Amino acid sequence: MKPIRVVVQGALGRVGREVINALCQEPETEVVGAVELQVSEDCLPLPDGSGTVPFSSNLDHILTSCQPDVLVDFTTAKATMPAVRTATKQGVNLVIGTTGLTADELSEMERLSKAHQVGIVVAPNFAVGAVLMMHLAKVAAKYLDFAEIIELHHHLKVDAPSGTALATAKAMAQARGKPFHHPAKQGQTSSSRGEQVEGVTIHSVRLPGLLAHQEVILGAPGQ
Repeated sequence: MKPIRVVVQGALGRVGREVINALCQEPETEVVGAVELQVSEDCLPLPDGSGTVPFSSNLDHILTSCQPDVLVDFTTAKATMPAVRTATKQGVNLVIGTTGLTADELSEMERLSKAHQVGIVVAPNFAVGAVLMMHLAKVAAKYLDFAEIIELHHHLKVDAPSGTALATAKAMAQARGKPFHHPAKQGQTSSSRGEQVEGVTIHSVRLPGLLAHQEVILGAPGQ
């Protein structure tokens, strides 16, 4: 079976580099091209020493010349949507790890996926632990009416709340079929209580030395 041909957008980013490294270790995938906002060379050396791949800031050119099966995107929400429009038009499937996407953008992705008959996976977190945590939180959400999320990340993370926290809150509310209740305010200012998403208060911590951590806390009278 031929390996899956992959282009990575955001190739020089912290996560993008790890994605390329992981793809190079898998016999079932082949990195055939790379894209970055600014490039100084037209070829990118692969970390396993197997050679170089075409490298450009022009996604349309890379997709046309490299003919990938999948585009992996780890960039910013601003860069992701133009990439989705370009890739789907060329019949390229997408795996998107970018966070901060709006509901309207996700709806547009779904429409483009159906219109061009390509697959789009949007995953704010690829860690098994995070996926399990979100699943268990959805189960518990059906039985408890109050919830808050505390998420901690390194100080260079640009979005707050994190995409995982937002996805968790929305998934929990969807599992309940309604937003969570919110305790009555007792004089505290709104700025000290985090951001409200589907009735879930999300607290974001950004400090040097942190990597990625999230807690989901649920409560009810007597619990």
